[in-house]
Formats: sequence, C-alpha cells, structure tokens
Amino acid sequence: MKFVSFQIGKRQTYGVEQDGRVLELSGVEQLPVDLLEGIEKGEGFLQEVENVLRKMNVEMNSYTYKEVKWLSPIPKVKRNIMCVGKNYREHAIEMGGEQDIPEHIMIFTKATNTVIGHEEMVLHHHELTEELDYEGELAVIIGKKGRKITPEEAMDYVFGYSILNDITARDLQKKHGQFFIGKSLDTTCPIGPYLVTKDEVPNPHNLAVTTKVNGEIRQSSNTSAMIFTIPMIISALSSGMTLEPGDIIATGTPAGVGKGFKPPRFLRKGDKVEVEIESIGILTNQLQA
Repeated sequence: MKFVSFQIGKRQTYGVEQDGRVLELSGVEQLPVDLLEGIEKGEGFLQEVENVLRKMNVEMNSYTYKEVKWLSPIPKVKRNIMCVGKNYREHAIEMGGEQDIPEHIMIFTKATNTVIGHEEMVLHHHELTEELDYEGELAVIIGKKGRKITPEEAMDYVFGYSILNDITARDLQKKHGQFFIGKSLDTTCPIGPYLVTKDEVPNPHNLAVTTKVNGEIRQSSNTSAMIFTIPMIISALSSGMTLEPGDIIATGTPAGVGKGFKPPRFLRKGDKVEVEIESIGILTNQLQA
C-alpha cells in the first residue's frame, strides 16, 4: 500500500493512493486518526485497512492529487531523523577522497522542524547560507519497538519506505564543525510523497535513485551501492538505543551532490528538485524564489 498524509482546507488527515486518487482513511470504521497511530498499532493496522478497501459499501472521501496539499507521510516526527553519512563510496570520495570512506557507520540527525511534504516550498535561507545542497535518499520507517536488533531480524522491524531529500547548508556545516545546524534549517527535509509498505518493495537494496535539478540529472545510482545495508544500520542504531514505531532513518545519498562538482553547483532561488526512487515515487520540491 501507498500511504499518504495530506491536508484538505485546514484539516489534516491521511489515506492511501489508489488508481491516481487519494482515499481518506481517517474516521473510517474506527481506523486510527493518523498514520503514526496506525504504525504504532502494528501489523493489525494493515489488515484493517485491507479489509476496509475490500468492502465496496464503505463510504470513503476520495480526492484528486490537485485537491490535496501533500504532507510528509508522518507530519510530526517524534524525535530527530536519524541519518547515515557517507554511505555510498563515490559520495564519500567526492566529499573528501578515499580517506573519507567510513570504516564504521556514521550517524547524525536532523531536527524535526525540518520536515515538509511533497510539493511544499523550501526556504532558501539566503541570510544564513550561500551553499544550500540537495541529497536524495531512501528513507526507512520503523514499524515496531526494538533494541539490540540483530541484522538477521532487522527487516522484521521495517514498516515501509519513503523518499527523503536531506537538504544541507554546506557552509554552515563547515563553519560549525558538525552536521546538526547545517542540516536543521526549517523546511530542509522534504519527505514523501508516499510511505510504501515493505511488501511492495521486495528488495530495497536494488532500487534506482535519481535526483534532478531543473530537469538535469545530478545523481544517478542504485541502493545496491550502499556501504552499510539497512539491516546493518538498524542493528547498529539499536545496539544501545530503543527504536520506536515511526522512527525515520535516512540511509545516505549517492554521488552527484552540488558540492561534489568542480566548481560546486549549489541550489539557487527557484530551483526545482526531483528525487525519484524506483518502486516508491518522485518527491518534488522547489526552492523559494
């Protein structure tokens, strides 16, 4: 299933994408009020949704794409988004050279205030940065609580996948000597448009990843090129920290970011960024003009 969270007028709700339309689930047959509550409910939630969709006599609000304002699948993330740094060899090299290829998983976080949805505007923050950059990534959404998760059982803890653009102010990153500020400016974490359940993505380690800026391909790779796989990431994160339903893990970006070009090609006002991941969709956002 492809879950979506969206807004109709001033009302925030959620549903599923089906045949080019959005079917609203909130309020139907006592289903959870939002997607996060559904994820927290566990596998029974998916069965309940399937049962509702099979019943032809259930009244459901249905909308075209143009009628809805897309939100991040989980509009209010409970804690910082966990991100894997330099998880593609060629990206590590473009950012510093062979010596930058990590031996161990490198983790940083983005603040929750960064999250926006598909087609929402990204602020350019021109008063703070001149080096705003894009990073197209596969996002993993955790489906159940767990700690000390082994790589062998890690995929049992995955609810589904989405697309994430880890927009980064490179000059702030360099100035402060750490990642958090440069990666936590408002609106710099578009996620969406869908949260695709894991049953629809049989092999998340073989998905084409493409990022375009104003129609020009900048990143073109495959998740098979990850240095650290999803089970390795989940196991490392949960070794001493409990993962919770709804946690979002950004699995790293391939080569082709703006900073990697010579000279660098950072985002400019009005630029349109599209991140496409096979089997999941296309996440589109435009920089404030």
